[in-house]
Amino acid sequence: MVSSPHEAMHRIFQEYPGLFSRVSEVLGVDIPPPTSATALPTDLTEARPVERRVDTLLRIETEHDGPFLLAIEAQGKKDPRKTASWPYYVSYLHNRYGLPVLLLVVCQDRTTAEWAARPISIGVRQWQTLALNPLVAGPHNMPVITDVAEARKDLALATLAAITHADNPDVGAILKTLSAALRDTPEAIADPIVELTAQGLGNRPAAQQWRNLVAVDLSFYKSPLSEEIRDEGRAEGRAEGRAEGLLLVLEARGIALADETREKITSCDDPQLLRQWLNRAATATTIEDVFTGE
Repeated sequence: MVSSPHEAMHRIFQEYPGLFSRVSEVLGVDIPPPTSATALPTDLTEARPVERRVDTLLRIETEHDGPFLLAIEAQGKKDPRKTASWPYYVSYLHNRYGLPVLLLVVCQDRTTAEWAARPISIGVRQWQTLALNPLVAGPHNMPVITDVAEARKDLALATLAAITHADNPDVGAILKTLSAALRDTPEAIADPIVELTAQGLGNRPAAQQWRNLVAVDLSFYKSPLSEEIRDEGRAEGRAEGRAEGLLLVLEARGIALADETREKITSCDDPQLLRQWLNRAATATTIEDVFTGE
């Protein structure tokens, strides 16, 4: 199953095709700035029943160097099959469109990024028939943006940088900077950034930090997505409060709790279930009375 970070790492280039020119600059590759970009079909399936699909494919136009194709792959972990599929993608696209092809791989951990950056060689020991050198963007080379003014200069790059640094110990400061940079941004611009960031963080602890920031720093946004994030944050807050209340009631009634029972209560994220337990705790004499019917 495709994860939400996987989707965000390549879909951000569909939302902001010009982002690649800034990413290539960060990666130290001199790519001319685009004059336009067109999303192309990502299905690379042949007539034979072998399905091959690139994550995002863009046709980039430049002012002086002509067009090229940008194939973007989001890579969450090492996958030995890519050493065969990536050269196929590039060869197929070059043959189909007759244009130069660049492959960009976006990662969220250094180990995967280092693996993805290794050249892929096809041939024999004496002669290299085909060589593939992917461009790789990841936590090892994307900037850590903690300056609000810098983030505002390029919100798309700041968003991609935040996604690639999802596991950075300082991700809280990175996300705080991004949310601050969005405060005076029109909602039509901020909405996809809020969504892509939430999607890119997946189920990491940083995802909850982002939701808390959206609920507080961006409380003036009224888009469905912002409201959904705030509703989830409020639900989690209610669950946490009810869990604490339940523990206090049980303690006041002298009902002893085993460690696993305490963990069951504090890890529950269902406010309605916690409310049921809390109501039962008011008259319970044993912990089994609280969990009756569970």
